[in-house]
Amino acid sequence: MGANTPSARVLVVTVTYNTGETLRPFLATLATASAHPLDVIVVDNASADLRVERALAAEFGATLLELERNLGYGGGVTAGVQQSGSTADYVLIVNPDVSFTPGAIDALVAAADADPRIGSVGPRILDADGSVYPSARNLPSLRTGIGHALLGRVWRSNPWSTRYRAEHAYGIEQRDAGWLSGACVLTRRTAYDAIGGFDERFFMYFEDVDLGARLGKNGWRNVYVPTATVTHTGAHSTAQSAKRMEAAHHDSAYVYLADKYSAWYLAPVRLVLRIGLSARKWWVTR
Repeated sequence: MGANTPSARVLVVTVTYNTGETLRPFLATLATASAHPLDVIVVDNASADLRVERALAAEFGATLLELERNLGYGGGVTAGVQQSGSTADYVLIVNPDVSFTPGAIDALVAAADADPRIGSVGPRILDADGSVYPSARNLPSLRTGIGHALLGRVWRSNPWSTRYRAEHAYGIEQRDAGWLSGACVLTRRTAYDAIGGFDERFFMYFEDVDLGARLGKNGWRNVYVPTATVTHTGAHSTAQSAKRMEAAHHDSAYVYLADKYSAWYLAPVRLVLRIGLSARKWWVTR
């Protein structure tokens, strides 16, 4: 592993923030996730103490990029891609608390290689308890988004949340999706570059929804590949600042929906969205 291996077809980019030893399983399982060389760059968003991350990067042969300020998830990924120097065909964007099953990355690459129209592929993502996380979802509409926002926490099986998460469609079949979870998504480098990568207005959350939407709008497919499996143990850095991340989630939701409903005659809709999301943000962070 390294930051610029000429034969590497995949550049792996992960973003850390006060991550520490959580990074070890991620780097350790990369060794069996692909039979081929990988470019691996760990981008740190100005953590307080980097001694553990530096030691782990050195132990596993990864490059550690130490940013001077926290750029958020999308900004960190952008910095990693731009500064890696990698010429790999694919960029694997993945959280540092993900562990891979053997051959998972190769399965994703094989699926993407099969169709040049595919812009991104995502694996089956398991939670720490072994349950399947709904990682290949439909793009949120205004009606679905409101229903999910209002009822998603108190009535998980409500029809709007079920439709948004596409919870009926996590079997063994490969399928297209509106967007794929940024916890682990392989993007074709030419597609990633063509749409400009992540939109850095999204500090945290919705950057993956926006990425999938723009890929689809520009003629690329987003494909769920359940033959590749990873485990996501949980958002460790998010748990450290839950209220701040809740606020970021609501701010990002407004940016995404305001873009989607940007026509001048939809100004009243945007105003209602801003008021509603601001009120909900206050409620959950009070």
